[in-house]
Amino acid sequence: MRTFVSAIAVILGLLLSAVAIPAIWVDSNVVQEDGFVALSAPLGQDEDFQQRLAAAAVGTIDTSSVPDALAGIVQPVVEAAAGSLTGLPGYPAAWEETLRKSHRLSFADPASPPAGADSSSSLTLDVAPLAALAIAELSRTTGMPLDAPDQTVINVGQAHQRQWIERLSAYAPLGYSLAIGAGVAFALALVAARRRWTVIFTAGAGALLLAAVWTVGSVQARDAVGGAASGNEVADMFKNEFVAAAFTSFQSWITGTIVVGGVLLAAGLVTGIASRGRRALSR
Repeated sequence: MRTFVSAIAVILGLLLSAVAIPAIWVDSNVVQEDGFVALSAPLGQDEDFQQRLAAAAVGTIDTSSVPDALAGIVQPVVEAAAGSLTGLPGYPAAWEETLRKSHRLSFADPASPPAGADSSSSLTLDVAPLAALAIAELSRTTGMPLDAPDQTVINVGQAHQRQWIERLSAYAPLGYSLAIGAGVAFALALVAARRRWTVIFTAGAGALLLAAVWTVGSVQARDAVGGAASGNEVADMFKNEFVAAAFTSFQSWITGTIVVGGVLLAAGLVTGIASRGRRALSR
């Protein structure tokens, strides 16, 4: 009976872990604003993406208030701003604020979304801080006051993907409770086991199996999201870069699981050999 209870507890612990670890990663790196910013911030260092994003932000600047006589002077300055935007001292802060505003719009509560939140898109990229940075530079260069937009929205993804965001927001935080449940299950397995080394060994083997399952699943998720085009070049570039960064980040968690699994596997094997040795000597 003890062996049966221990086996069931190990299986339950592995099943809970299979869901808990990915859920915790999603919550800490996607659902939580600081995690999302930390994961996405390096995207702003990609030179090609920088230039395309800057061009998109500058392209939204409204110059209709500029007198016709000065339009020929202002327009070349506007075009040049796209190339110089990423070199401005305020660019890193503007990029971070772009990510924060985008996250707040994308992960808005469906019951009370903020102004500008688009329920038809899975992710909303608000480049208004970058546009404001460009406008400030244009005003300084030309001496003409230009108004910065409150929002400059680029929709990323497709309409049906919005449900993914809502489900992530609702279920990802449950990963912490599931992790606690997995810990309790493994503790019960150790208490109930006649040979504790078998629990350690099985947990290690299970961790390696989970790592393999997560690897296959993450590759499939990456390919599925990457294969869905939004029709906007800048949006698709952001999505592809973000998915690549997310995939790399989660792979580091998988690597950690492999290391833990290997250690448990070795510890269980060594403990089992030592236990058998002690029993042999006692006879």
